[in-house]
Amino acid sequence: MRFLPLIAATFFMVSGGPYAIEDILGGAGFGRAIVILLVLPLLWCLPTALMIGELAAALPAEGGFYMWVRRALGPFWGYQEGWLSLSASIFDMALYPAIFVLYLGKFAPGLTAGWHGYAWSLAVVVLCCLWNLRGAPAVGDDSLWMSALLLAPFAIFVVLGLWHGITAHPHMQWGISASGAASESALSTALLVAMWNYMGWDNASTVAQEVENPQRNYPRAMIATTIVVAIAYILPLTAMAFSGLSAESFKTGDWMTAAASVGGPLLGIAVAAGGVLTGVGMFNALVMSYTRLPMAMADDGMLPRVVARRNSRGVPWVSVLLCGVAWALALKLPFEKLISIDLILYGTSLLLEFVALVVLRLREPNLERPFKAGNLAFAVSLGVGPAALIGYALYASRDEKIMGSTSALLFSVAVALLGPILYWATAAPRARRRLAAAQAAD
Repeated sequence: MRFLPLIAATFFMVSGGPYAIEDILGGAGFGRAIVILLVLPLLWCLPTALMIGELAAALPAEGGFYMWVRRALGPFWGYQEGWLSLSASIFDMALYPAIFVLYLGKFAPGLTAGWHGYAWSLAVVVLCCLWNLRGAPAVGDDSLWMSALLLAPFAIFVVLGLWHGITAHPHMQWGISASGAASESALSTALLVAMWNYMGWDNASTVAQEVENPQRNYPRAMIATTIVVAIAYILPLTAMAFSGLSAESFKTGDWMTAAASVGGPLLGIAVAAGGVLTGVGMFNALVMSYTRLPMAMADDGMLPRVVARRNSRGVPWVSVLLCGVAWALALKLPFEKLISIDLILYGTSLLLEFVALVVLRLREPNLERPFKAGNLAFAVSLGVGPAALIGYALYASRDEKIMGSTSALLFSVAVALLGPILYWATAAPRARRRLAAAQAAD
């Protein structure tokens, strides 16, 4: 995978364009939403991008962040990294077929009514799994043209919105749309949604051995994609504010309405088509990323060897099949309400990566690092912002209820605690048997 396709694939793993940021506006309003989207890259994205840039350049191994944590902290924590990431994917991957179905329904509601919606979601899973069998370079190249197509209507929307603001001088509503306690709750939700829209940077690391010159391209791609994603979020919101459109009750799927208001029905249709592409593009890029984790874990003896089988293009086809089945079974669950669970599980795995960065600096100071994120003190400081934001996500989820009276926080803790149990019940005995067989062979 070359440099520009790597940027495009990372763009889809993290963002996929302005789609899904609509819910930030409902309670935060334009002013606060734009501030959130400007500040989060500094506290959340940039530190993560620098950490990934250093580790991916120093250790460009298939499996990415799993391999970093395993090398720094040992097999137990490496397994936990893989478990947290894969369990988070169950909650995460159900969202992208839902985006596809949501925008497909904008063309003709009957297309996605009833069981048709699930059938389309399942079709996205099957299509992307088959697509991935062509290899990472193909996924990267296809991500490039898909990202260009979905962003083109927003470029027109931004120009028309800003022009309308300059010429018509509408009243711009930069404040919040609610007041009091309800506003604070909505602002908290806006922050969590924004964090979710800015997460996933480390996913690009799992295909490191399939990237051209990873030591040079990973750091550059991480920084470039951070800028692209921030611009793709902030400019459309600014154009909306200038055009005089209201943020009140703006929710997921309303970009089509906003685009039609500014540029007419054709622009609205183009934005809806971009939403369809976003659902496919994000799912497709993340299939490429997540399926390398079981493969790397199987190569290490953490999972059965069969999971590591590859086709002629180096694609772990057994892992693709197993992950695809798991994601398909999860499609009917109401995971669109479980962003906080996704954040907690993903955030915990991300913190392990920051720990691995510091531990490797201490244990392996002579490790060749083509890109280095500052001195040791700076490397330690990189994890402060993400840790604070993850702590806030934990705090905010304490009262969020799922499955009756169960809180999102307790549910997330229960899922995380399954990791050590599974390690000692399955991975550790398998590793001991593998070691004994290797010693016997010697």
